[in-house]
Formats: sequence, structure tokens, C-alpha cells
Amino acid sequence: YPAPKLTRLSNGESVDSRIYPDLQRMFDDMRAAGLHPEVTSAYRTEAVQRQLLDEKIFLYQNEGASKEEARRQASQWVAEPGTSEHELGLAVDINASGATSTKDSVNEHQWLADNAWRYGFILRYPKDKTEITGIAYEPWHFRYVGEPHGEIMAAKHLALEEYHPFLRQFPT
Repeated sequence: YPAPKLTRLSNGESVDSRIYPDLQRMFDDMRAAGLHPEVTSAYRTEAVQRQLLDEKIFLYQNEGASKEEARRQASQWVAEPGTSEHELGLAVDINASGATSTKDSVNEHQWLADNAWRYGFILRYPKDKTEITGIAYEPWHFRYVGEPHGEIMAAKHLALEEYHPFLRQFPT
């Protein structure tokens, strides 16, 4: 993929410039609701994605998994380099500012699950869609698809693979 035109966020993360206005509007509304959202991960280069995958594989191997099993387990959490939505600049991991675990972000994640579609974002890996997405539930991972698509997907409770079936054959 060609590198996206990026906008740098105040915490040093970067996103595709096209999603920035809607992301900012969503965060403004979250703050008005008393929440403290923060993008904890956004655009990544392929090299950074490779490093994240290698680290996760290493972790599972250290826990006793074979190399093949470690790669299988790691792929439930980290996309193969060249296939990660983070490499497009369209995916953001959102947690509570200063959170040290997902438990610290329950309110932010619930607000996002209920409202992100209004701003063109979807919960990319819902709990009840793991068989379809092939990725474990990630309440923090949101993908920008645009407002009309987010609204349709939310109304019909569709994962991206269901909304756009040919994406099953190609990395997103």
C-alpha cells in the first residue's frame, strides 16, 4: 500500500488525514460525556507491524508453544505485516487516557461500541464475530469506514467481512 497522508496527534500517534476530522469530533463528544479517550495505537509501518508480531510469537514460544503454535496464537492478536489496517492509517486503538488494562477503559469502550458508527468508525473485531473476522475480540480496535457505511453496518450488525464479502480474499 502507498503510505497515507498522515496527521500527527498530540500524543505522537498518526492517522490518515481523511479520518482526523471525524475522530476529533468523536473525541470531543466523548469528552463532553465525561470520558477520557486516547488513541493508544494508530498508523504503523510494515516494519513496526513485523516487530509486534515477532514479539508476540516470542512471548508464546517462551510460554512453551511450538513455533507453529506460537504463530497461530499470535495471529489471533497481531495481523501479518502487509495486512494490518494500522498500516493504512484507518485503524485506531482507543482506550481511556492513562489506562493500564482494558478494564480501565470499559466506559470508553462501551461508549464507542454504542456510538462510533455515528462518526464513521466501526468496532472492527466484535465479540460475536470472531468466526467471521478470524481475529479475537478487541473492544479497543476501531476502523474508519465513513458515516454512511458505519451506520448501515451498525443497523444490520455486520462485520466488515459481511458488509463487503470480497474482503475475505484480500487483506484490509
